[in-house]
Parts: sequence; C-alpha cells; structure tokens
Amino acid sequence: MARENPETRVAIGRAGVFAPRVSSKPHPLSFGGAARPPTLPQQIVGFTALGSLIGGLIVAATPTLHILHAVFFTAFAVTAGLRLAAAFVPRKQLDTPWLRDEDLPVYTVITPLYREAAVAPELIAALERLDYPRERLQVLVMLEADDLETHRALAAIALPSFVQVVIAPPGAPKTKPRACNVALDRARGELVVIYDAEDRPDRMQLREAAARFAAAPADLACLQAPLRIEPDRRFLPAQFALEYALQFEVLQPALARFGAPFPLGGTSNHFRTSVLRQVGGWDAFNVTEDADLGFRLARGGYTLGVLNAPTLETAPETLIEWLPQRTRWVKGYMQTFGVHTRGPNLLKPPSFAALLATLGVSITSAFTHGPLMAWVLAAVTFGIAAGRTPPIAPADLALLAIGWAAAALAGVQGLRRAGLPIRLRDLLLAPAYWPLQSLAAAHALVQLLRQPYHWDKTPHTPRAGRAGG
Repeated sequence: MARENPETRVAIGRAGVFAPRVSSKPHPLSFGGAARPPTLPQQIVGFTALGSLIGGLIVAATPTLHILHAVFFTAFAVTAGLRLAAAFVPRKQLDTPWLRDEDLPVYTVITPLYREAAVAPELIAALERLDYPRERLQVLVMLEADDLETHRALAAIALPSFVQVVIAPPGAPKTKPRACNVALDRARGELVVIYDAEDRPDRMQLREAAARFAAAPADLACLQAPLRIEPDRRFLPAQFALEYALQFEVLQPALARFGAPFPLGGTSNHFRTSVLRQVGGWDAFNVTEDADLGFRLARGGYTLGVLNAPTLETAPETLIEWLPQRTRWVKGYMQTFGVHTRGPNLLKPPSFAALLATLGVSITSAFTHGPLMAWVLAAVTFGIAAGRTPPIAPADLALLAIGWAAAALAGVQGLRRAGLPIRLRDLLLAPAYWPLQSLAAAHALVQLLRQPYHWDKTPHTPRAGRAGG
C-alpha cells in the first residue's frame, strides 16, 4: 500500500499537522446567488401575500381558510401523486462497459471535514478501499484552520500518497461549499466527487461513474449515487432511513429517467470538473449547496443522472442531532427556492415544475405537517368527546389515507431496492415523524431572517460507538 510522500507536505501550526501550502486568495466562485437579498419583485410578492393572509383572516376568515385549505390540499395531493407515480417507475437499467485502468480519467475526491476527529480514521479507511488506480486518484481532505483536533487526528494517521490535507484560508462564510470551492481550485481530475466524513462509499463507485460519463453525452453533468442509511431499529434513525430510501432509490431515479432536475444529495455527487467550474462551483452562501447546484446545472442546459453503487451513511441518533440538520435543510431549500424564482435565474417551465414538485412541496409540507396533524387530532378528539362526528371532510380523510399509502408504497419500494429491512412498525409510525418537520421549519424561518448563512454542524460518531445497529 502506497504511503505518504513527506516531500509534498509542510508542517504548519503548533499541532504538528501537515498540509500543502495554499493560497490565501479566495476562490473566484465562492460567491453565489444566496448572498443576494430578495429582489424588489420578490419582496412585493412576499409582503403582498403576507398582508393578504393577515387581512383575509381578519376581514373574511371563512373564505380565507377555504383558500388555504385548497392550497394545502393541492400540495399534499401533488406530494402523494409524485410518490405514487415514482414508485411504479422502473429503475433504468444501464449496461455500460467499464473502462480499462489505462483509460480511466484522473478522479478528484473532495472530503470537507470540520470537527470530525472521531470519524477521520474511518473515513481514510473507506477512501483506501476505493477500487481505482492510485496514480489516477487525488483525494483532497479540506480542513478549517481553527479545527486543531481534526488536524491532530489526521497527523496521527499514515496517509496514503494520493491523500492531501488542505487548509482552507480564513474567510467567510465558514461553510462546507466554501471549502469545496477551495478544493475545486486545486482539483486536477477530469471528474470530481464529494464525500462526507461519515461516508462509506461502495468501493466500485468511482469506476461506475467514470464508465457512465465516458458513455454519456456531454450534457450529462452530474451522477448522484444513492445514499443508504445503515440499519438502526430506533425511531428516528429508522424513519431517516425510510426517508432516504424514498428520496434516493425512488424519487431521484424517476426524475432522472424523465430528464427532470432534482435537488442533489450533500454527498456522493459526481461531476464533470469542467462543467462544475463553468457554472460557478458551489454557492458558498447556500446551506444546501447541493440542492441549489442541481437546478443551477439544469439552468445551464445540463442533465443529471443516478448511479447504482451506493454510499452508506449513518443517521442522527437523537432529536438534538436531527433538529439542527433538518433546520439547515429547510433553510437551504428556502434559500434555493428564492434564488431560482428571481431573474435572471428563472428556470425553464419543465425545470420550474420540478422545482415546485420537489423543493416547493418539501417547504410547504415542512411548515404544514405539524399544524394539520394537530388540527386533525384535536378535531377527532373533541368530536369523540362531544359524541359528534369529527368535523373533517371525507375528501381530507381520503387524502390522508392516500398520502400515507403512497408514502408507504414508495418507502417499501425504496427499502427493497436498497436491500434494507422492511418493518411494518416503521411504516405505521411515519405519520408521527412528519410533524417534526414543522418544528425544524419554524427554526429554519427564524434562522433565515437572523442568521441566513449559519451552518448547523451535524455531529458524527464512530460506527463502533453507535447503539442501534
């Protein structure tokens, strides 16, 4: 096994950490659309909608509530319909011949780390397992200058020769996409992929992606590998796994088959490096830079695809871990939706429809799940206590049943494709998980107004220390 070449590194700081020298010049692609405030037309539309809602509830409460009901009903119907349709779309089978070693392109792997000392050894071990010629592999481990603990953890590991540790120069915002842009400036691969600290990618994933890019038209800019949550019977991890299975094994393959854009996952997305640079890299100010990039590529005339080789991930174990992560996701979705609904960033009608069906519906669902579930429970409880029929329209009850059935069917399909256990308990408890989204949405809205670029860090623990496997 090849080991590090000490001549390619220089010592920095007191921690004895080793990293290549880097320029302090900020990456020219570090500034993106999320840094801009809402445009005047967006402000007018937003304040008009808010004023109309408040005024309507004061002056004509009943008609206003009927309009809100119609909007929410439509959003939930679209969600159920999309899941149901995607569940019946067969995954596209591709018989792409793999490339010989001498024909493989140089591949750059970017792994941004921050306060990940505990899992750094597992990550390096996972990267060493990748089946790819070492002379054609470049791994850039991105660190922040103040993260001395992770510096020390990596300094204690005998890193392979293809791994370089890069210190991001000081600057703002201190986000994952900014670190990725610094790495992109130094990437020498024709293809580039992002892996997170807790990732365990399939050892053949790079080879599959290289073969797919070689056989595909030049407009294929990105291939998303399915993210699979490792089995964990506890409530939150199990629901997280169900959610990921639906998203990465069902929805994304269906959208890719129809040629529609979709929000990328935060990891295991493979790009043509030249295209990624052409569209401006990652938006350093968007806290879901992955979702934004999927639609920005579509705006540039590029398409997305999916891989078969997965990446294994771990789920948040507690609500304290889950809530900040989900808050960041909802806030980033709102940022992304704002960026792509203003000029000159407007998408073409098919891509705009995909934006509404994915991010638009996700945002709406996040804000409404909790209040609607609370209203249904209150209506049923008080109706039973008063000896009356609960004041819920049959159409609403039917939509709740259809929505759960569609989510369950798509979830089962996703779990089956991922090779994960299918448990009736997890499907039945899903409606108890959905209202938690509203808690995250409330936090996200406050953060969007007060700390739009704050990055909630998700803590990771070594797999050996997890309790629910």
